[in-house]
Amino acid sequence: MFSGLSEEHLCNLSDNKNLISHKKGQMLFYEGTKPLGVFCVSNGIVKVFKTASNGKEQIIRLAQKGDFLGYTSLLGEDSYSNSAMIVEDAKICFIPKETFLNILAEDNNFHKRLTKSVCQSLGIMENQLTDATQKTIRERLAFTLIKLSDSYGVDGGDNRKIDLVLTREEIAGLVGTATETVIRLLSEFKKDELIKFEGKKIIVLDKKGLARLSDFYNN
Repeated sequence: MFSGLSEEHLCNLSDNKNLISHKKGQMLFYEGTKPLGVFCVSNGIVKVFKTASNGKEQIIRLAQKGDFLGYTSLLGEDSYSNSAMIVEDAKICFIPKETFLNILAEDNNFHKRLTKSVCQSLGIMENQLTDATQKTIRERLAFTLIKLSDSYGVDGGDNRKIDLVLTREEIAGLVGTATETVIRLLSEFKKDELIKFEGKKIIVLDKKGLARLSDFYNN
């Protein structure tokens, strides 16, 4: 996002940003609080989620290296509409509100890139809403495993290990269903030799099979 900034703006950014190390389980920000700046993931994984009235999490997305967090709330002059927690030890850059808004006001190209990013995020949310209403839980879980494999997969011959430890509750939060349902479906996927387990990690054995199951080939 910052790759095309002028030297002046890059220097200003460098002088004002803070790089902070975070441990797994630490909160980055809470839903309902006011943003004081924006976050950029330098490395590690951050889950962005909303908490329902019954206490269950709905995971909006998993942010990784290069992703921005919190900028839509900052631009909308609103409180955070969700929360963010560290899933895998991370280094996060914090950019103060004033620095970020000054660059946005003075750099036309950066403004365009940010607008494009906001539009893409809206498109992703629309797709998630469509999937939640039109796809079965089995289809959504298969699709989630494919996306996790694409984003965090490590090649191992014909297999692809998802190199990210997510609890069954977190996978349920990504899919938008009950933990018990995810546990049952993962067992069925294992029985059908679509996946297998290596400790707490999932290995995708048959990506094409998951794609057929998720109806992904029609997307």
